[in-house]
Amino acid sequence: MDRTIEELSAEIERRIRLYQEGLDENAQAYEISELLEEVRQVSKARYLELLKALPEDLKAEVLSELSKNAQEEALEAIDAKELAEIIEEMDTDDAADIVQQIEEIDEEKAEEVLEEIDEEESKVLRELISYEEDEAGAYMQTELFKASENETVGESIRRLKELRKEGRVDNAYHVFIVDQHDRFLGMMPMEDLVLHGPNEIYRNVLDKEGALTVTVHPKDSIDKVIEVAGNYNMNVIPVVDDFGILLGRITADDIYDLMEKQATDQIYGMAGLQEESEESENIIEAGKSRAVWLGINLITAIAASIVIGFFDSTIQSIVALAVLMPIVASMGGNAGTQSLTVTVRQLALGDIDPTEAKRVIAKEVLLSLGNGLIYAVVMGVIAWVWFKMPMLGVVIGLSMVINLLVAGFFGATIPLVLRGLGIDPAVGSTVLLTTVTDVVGFFTFLGLASVILL
Repeated sequence: MDRTIEELSAEIERRIRLYQEGLDENAQAYEISELLEEVRQVSKARYLELLKALPEDLKAEVLSELSKNAQEEALEAIDAKELAEIIEEMDTDDAADIVQQIEEIDEEKAEEVLEEIDEEESKVLRELISYEEDEAGAYMQTELFKASENETVGESIRRLKELRKEGRVDNAYHVFIVDQHDRFLGMMPMEDLVLHGPNEIYRNVLDKEGALTVTVHPKDSIDKVIEVAGNYNMNVIPVVDDFGILLGRITADDIYDLMEKQATDQIYGMAGLQEESEESENIIEAGKSRAVWLGINLITAIAASIVIGFFDSTIQSIVALAVLMPIVASMGGNAGTQSLTVTVRQLALGDIDPTEAKRVIAKEVLLSLGNGLIYAVVMGVIAWVWFKMPMLGVVIGLSMVINLLVAGFFGATIPLVLRGLGIDPAVGSTVLLTTVTDVVGFFTFLGLASVILL
């Protein structure tokens, strides 16, 4: 049962009280964002009114949790001075995201917001928003807890307590150890510090036990970030510059978001769609995005129809061909999609090295050939019994073997070629593959029928 605005407002007020009492603050922020989304579906004016009424620190957390469309409406409605106050309550990675969104809506307003913010923080945000969307630096958070190699464990813990009281460090689950020049030496979980005495120096800890030294560069791609997180089971990744200077960290929430974004991009890309257009509330924008690929698909469908047209007299002579044609094309398309999906996913995960292209193609061809031989026999027998024409079974069997073989080859080759050309292999691969399997399937089936049956 849908709740009224009054009921939602009352629940939001209850959640605000729980937040102010310090009861599971992160959960309260998320729940309030969900409640506001419900209010927004009924009344955008009331949604903005309730959002603006939140305490500044809570407002910052809630704004980070809202959907992009809801965020944009809020950013348009809130003035620059108040936005600056909200942004100063955020972690730098979330603040940079908000500033970039404001910039997309109104560049002058974004500049005004940055001028209202503390000069040092404004400088950090300007640097973060200078990175491209697909670069690690764009997801970097500069707030972290670091300790000098010459500092004792006890001194660092006392300093951490002060930083937490001042609200300058949050989610400090790791200590980042640096030298006197701020060069990164290693990262340790905070829980490991209980195993060391308060007078023990970090340099000695590193010499005895070592520490995790895996890092990324701010210019590395987000694919590299995801690969590092997966390979080393890391939920926090240090970011260093060309000289090894520690710049910041990429935290678990952003890593999960990046993984989700990568998966979403692949799903949309396989269908020739764009995430930005599909998640937009502008129907015309979403329609344009879809129309482009539907137009391309129409052209490829016409190409397949032209092939069928070459054999119209053959089809008229043997009506059974028209009944069986879709089976050949469908089997080829499905086999090709299997190879395509596996190859695209392995490329995304970094499991395929360019030198392994031949191995990948050979594997997919063999799998498709094996399945092709099995189902060629099955379909051949079915066609023979169905239409009482033994040679028709031979024709459809041979065409299925050929089409599945081609499907496996191109299903693996198309993504590899696109990646080699610097094109996202998830985008458009399906359309290209469908064209190949349809054209080859119809041509081999009808071509063999013309030679063998007529």
